[in-house]
Amino acid sequence: MLNYILRRLLLIPVTLFGIMVLNFAIVQFAPGGPVEQMIAQLQGTDVAATARISNQGADSGGGGGASGGNNFSSTSNYRGAQGLDPEIITQLEKQFGFDKPAYERFWMMMKNYLTFDFGQSYFQDRDVVDIVIDKMPVSISLGLWSTLIIYIISVPLGVAKAVRDGSNFDVWSSAAIIIGYAIPGFLFAVMLIVVFAGGTYFDLFPLRGLTSSNFDELSLLGKVADYFWHLALPITALTIGGFTTLTMLTKNSFLDEINKQYVVTARAKGLTEKRVLYGHVFRNAMLLVIAGFPSALIGLLFTGSVLIEVIFSLDGLGLLGFEAVMKRDYPVMFATLYLFTLFGLVLNLISDLSYHLIDPRIDFEAREN
Repeated sequence: MLNYILRRLLLIPVTLFGIMVLNFAIVQFAPGGPVEQMIAQLQGTDVAATARISNQGADSGGGGGASGGNNFSSTSNYRGAQGLDPEIITQLEKQFGFDKPAYERFWMMMKNYLTFDFGQSYFQDRDVVDIVIDKMPVSISLGLWSTLIIYIISVPLGVAKAVRDGSNFDVWSSAAIIIGYAIPGFLFAVMLIVVFAGGTYFDLFPLRGLTSSNFDELSLLGKVADYFWHLALPITALTIGGFTTLTMLTKNSFLDEINKQYVVTARAKGLTEKRVLYGHVFRNAMLLVIAGFPSALIGLLFTGSVLIEVIFSLDGLGLLGFEAVMKRDYPVMFATLYLFTLFGLVLNLISDLSYHLIDPRIDFEAREN
């Protein structure tokens, strides 16, 4: 098993490098980069943009943007640049690091990323690492609690449906699950706001933020209550659509195991139904369910909560990545891509190892040989 782990660890940088190369190449052909956006702001007589160029140009000594992660896509001709002083265009290219060839910018980016040096955001004048750290609590809160609640609901419900397969309980619970799955999470979030957050009926929960403005003044118990009070509606919206697949997976896994010969043998030996179910069936049936926990967590942590963050004004990593793409804030965009990919690869390895921990009979090395 150690050799398998080492091979997987060696594959992580190779896979990460390939993904970064692909996305970097795509960005080279994407229109509307940061230089174009600054030109548009200048053409619109944006005084703040002009001041920002002057300040950053002075700070960088005419060569800024070559540090950290500020080294991305470049074009030779900029639409809308007519009428601007060529020196301003040159200064913009130096500011964003676009005065260097693409291959040089890419290697500089990857070299810095090896030490987790992601440079500064183009439009926030802050280190990307600091920005990501600021957004982490929201994404971790949404992803972790949603995943835990989904498992707490889905596993017992799936087991109950498998044991009562074909009963009225199974039929009606399946109908409720299908209805919940059919409603998009963001639409359910809007409905929760309308009903419970002062939209039309009740004003029981806050509309935005992870904590209240007086959070620091609260007692420890008050802080915990305030934290979950703000998370109640967003987590509910995420959980509704997430537990459907896991519930049906749990049910089908148990049904497959219940119909196997070893279960018949265990019953023939006089074991109680409870002993058969939780002593023999549960371990085998839960293999896929439990081993999928890391993948489910990474999905909710980084990709599943973008709309929820927008609706509830929660400033997390999902919203950060989305806004970075829209603004062409390449240091933030590539940093979040790098981190998401790295975390995803590591969690996939943990997912594979969890298969072996749950059932030691599974040997990935033997399968490869």
